[in-house]
Amino acid sequence: MPEWLSIFLSPDLWESLTGPLWLTGNALFWSLALHALLSIPIAFWLARQQNVLTKLVGFVTTLPLIFPPIALGYLLMVLLGQNGWIGGWLKTEWGIRVLFTPEAVILAAFVAGIPLVVRPLKAAFSDAKLRDLEAAASLCGLSPLKRFLLITVPLVRKPLAAAFILAAGRAIGEVGITMMLGGNIEDRTATVSLEIFNAVGRGDFDEATALCGVLAAISLCFYVLLDRLGASDKA
Repeated sequence: MPEWLSIFLSPDLWESLTGPLWLTGNALFWSLALHALLSIPIAFWLARQQNVLTKLVGFVTTLPLIFPPIALGYLLMVLLGQNGWIGGWLKTEWGIRVLFTPEAVILAAFVAGIPLVVRPLKAAFSDAKLRDLEAAASLCGLSPLKRFLLITVPLVRKPLAAAFILAAGRAIGEVGITMMLGGNIEDRTATVSLEIFNAVGRGDFDEATALCGVLAAISLCFYVLLDRLGASDKA
């Protein structure tokens, strides 16, 4: 049996991964919750408005897709540090410290996944047939909120599900932004992906390979979900 496989099947590996797996799962859950609260409304607004502000917000929400993660993480670190514009205000007014906390890992996962949620949903919300159905619902007396929840969201459920799956995959694989904001602190901000980085850094390549196997298994699950969504579209 290859050494990496024996390590993958070792109870010691899974015991040591309890913390990173929990942290990764926690970041994944809360980042998706933030996407539900923020990214969906942003995508809807971008799809329905065309002005200078929407162009700016569109650029900002696309930035994590086209800008190097480590550089983006650095810029966020400058803003959120105790001497930064946002971090200084949070520390002074609310006593909140963002950097090098589990919350910073959640923020990193959320930021990394924003373009994978906003851009596909913006396209879905821009569909002409969807807008015609919304107009018909409006004529029937539905309020904007009910129209959105009862008409819009159900009709974009498949693009929404695909966007969330892609954002989840991006969240578990995030390294650059997480390292800059979270600091890669063992048992506090080190996710499974960062544990691979740490294993390579100390020359433990068999453990790094085994950890890659863990992420590969999770990624396969995400692929199967995406494939089933695609198959249901053809049915």
